[in-house]
Amino acid sequence: MSCAAVQAMPTLSAERPRRAGLWSVPAVRWASVALLLFLAGLTAQLLRAPAWSWSACYLACYLAGGWMPAREGLRALCSRTLDVDLLMVIAAIGAASIGQIVDGALLIVIFATSGALEDAATKRTADSVRGLLDLTPERAVRIGADGIEESVDAETLCVGDIVSVRPGERVAADGVVIEGASDVDQSSVTGEPLPVGKTVGDHAFAGTLNGAGALRIRVTKDASDTVVARIVALVAEASATKATTQLFIEKVEQRYSVGMVVATLALFAVPLIGGAAFQPTLLRAMTFMIVASPCAVVLATMPPLLSAIANAGRHGVLVKSAVAMEHLADTTRVTIDKTGTLTTGAPRLATITVLDDRYSEHAVLRIAGSVEQFSEHPLGRAVVDAARARGLTVCGAADFRALPGRGVRARVGEQTVEVLSPRAVPDRLPAVAELERDGITAVLVLIDGRAVGVLGLDDTLRPGTEAVIRTIVTLTSAPPVLLTGDAQPAAEHLAAQVGITDVRADLLPDGKVAAVRRLEAAGHRVLFVGDGINDAPAMASAHSSIAMGRNGADLTLDTADAVTVRDELATIPAVLALARRARRVVIANLAIAGVFIVGLVVADLVGDLPLPLGVAGHEGSTIIVALNGLRLLRKRAWGPTIS
Repeated sequence: MSCAAVQAMPTLSAERPRRAGLWSVPAVRWASVALLLFLAGLTAQLLRAPAWSWSACYLACYLAGGWMPAREGLRALCSRTLDVDLLMVIAAIGAASIGQIVDGALLIVIFATSGALEDAATKRTADSVRGLLDLTPERAVRIGADGIEESVDAETLCVGDIVSVRPGERVAADGVVIEGASDVDQSSVTGEPLPVGKTVGDHAFAGTLNGAGALRIRVTKDASDTVVARIVALVAEASATKATTQLFIEKVEQRYSVGMVVATLALFAVPLIGGAAFQPTLLRAMTFMIVASPCAVVLATMPPLLSAIANAGRHGVLVKSAVAMEHLADTTRVTIDKTGTLTTGAPRLATITVLDDRYSEHAVLRIAGSVEQFSEHPLGRAVVDAARARGLTVCGAADFRALPGRGVRARVGEQTVEVLSPRAVPDRLPAVAELERDGITAVLVLIDGRAVGVLGLDDTLRPGTEAVIRTIVTLTSAPPVLLTGDAQPAAEHLAAQVGITDVRADLLPDGKVAAVRRLEAAGHRVLFVGDGINDAPAMASAHSSIAMGRNGADLTLDTADAVTVRDELATIPAVLALARRARRVVIANLAIAGVFIVGLVVADLVGDLPLPLGVAGHEGSTIIVALNGLRLLRKRAWGPTIS
């Protein structure tokens, strides 16, 4: 792709729109107004206020909540499609025309709220995808053939350009390091918990954060083909694919809508042609429209799912919608990210190997902590924390120097102490090789150039992880799959601790998507659990997804179907069990609603169903299914009981 083509790419526009609040979504504003007007009218009616006051509130509710679905329904009608929202508006108007104004207002509120939630979710996802572009800097420092630096738009960079990345800056393009050394935080792309040392010949990703060193990078990919750009494309593609699964539901709605309108018109017109009186015929047709309206069917589905959502929220899990709860109930296979999900993402000291008999473990740790106390590197902080946790007093150090991509150096007393990455030392020590085989990060401690110890640092496993994995296996009847961008040895080491046997490591975001899609193609309904930006495409591709909320990236939190606010892994099997309970209640409610609707419709068509009895039956079925759904608000509905 040429540079001009890259500049024309709309997905990577330099404009970074600010994220507006959900109140900016028109459907949210109008649905909120409709709900407030309905509650005001209901309150006035219960308090026996003058009829005109609560009638005015209900009629205003009709206008606020009904004008948008009515407009969209009329547009659909012009395209020869009968929209179910238009049908509900007609049913609400029909109910009001025969005095059932409360029924009509309730229908309006339900459907306006449903549409608002859908629009809000769509907007949040779109904003998050656009916000992901903030990872890549808008400007880059390009080095010309004459060696002169110039600031340019990052989108104008082409393959072969040389860019300079100063300490603390984000890398502007995917490329290869040709000069310099540094530690680069690339957790947003690969999910690796610790910064990775970069030297000449290493690959760097756009959007990753440079450490203390300076780098020069030769661009190897156009702006439209960077890993970050591919994440944007993958999320958009997967979200669009997921939307096509609604086609079957739309067909059912269309047929029901057409059938109900045709039946109502026939019930009104045929008797009139036969000479029947106008008023009784209209009354019978309106009675049919009320008893045939899917109010009970709507409430058969929403109260159980909303009650389950509320129950999950009380226990620290935010499920974003009723559709998300339904998807969680379908889960047959769980895939889990490693860093930040099964682990906390914070390194801890795991082992100390002494290489010089003149030093004890405590002495090696105290000396390393004395040097690392000035370091901002996560490994350095972990070493200092471990020393203090063991009651060791770190010594004063002088002439501290950070060695980008290598480690740190300082003078402690009369000795020169270095804490280095094994890559910075030419000799390959057996102790280092053994730690790395187990997936543990090794750090060498040298005194006056002589290695005296090896510190092994590992990611911190979340408490209770092994029990959670066992519960997931029992609940889904299938072992979970570990999908991670971390190295294979580290992934296998952690998986062995928690009982996961299926490990797929060294995965970039598109690799995780491919793994999820293979599982879906094999017939599984996949739940993906993760926390990082690199997990968002897999979340969008999976049937359902849960994000770790405490340190989760914005895009991940917006893409996921649910968020665990307190990062408690035990909530994952618990919310799956709750979702399955909600699905069972929905099925029972649909059966109840169906029996009532069929019975009332038959009574109206075959006999002479009085309007009060029709309304009583319709409202009675609505109340029954609503109360049945509210059972899921109880505390005992929450828990990982196998179902």
